[in-house]
Amino acid sequence: MIKPLSDRVLILPNPAEEKTSGGLFIPDTAKEKPLAGKVIAVGPGTAEVKMEVAVGDTVLYGKYSGTELHYENETYLIMKQSDIVAVVE
Repeated sequence: MIKPLSDRVLILPNPAEEKTSGGLFIPDTAKEKPLAGKVIAVGPGTAEVKMEVAVGDTVLYGKYSGTELHYENETYLIMKQSDIVAVVE
């Protein structure tokens, strides 16, 4: 398992859309990068940064946020908590 350090968060991105609303299949090269995902693990925070997200939260983040990680046939994003813009309730 991956355990984030400091104020970092491990996110499993939502899958990219496979089809348009009209039913056309989108090729891999044209798929939009998802901007939402589920928090899988959270670091302990720092003296300056209190962690506000928790495991299981669905979060929204910027288009170019985070670093992609491949682990056990899954693709994750790891990013600083400050790159998360909102928690979906």
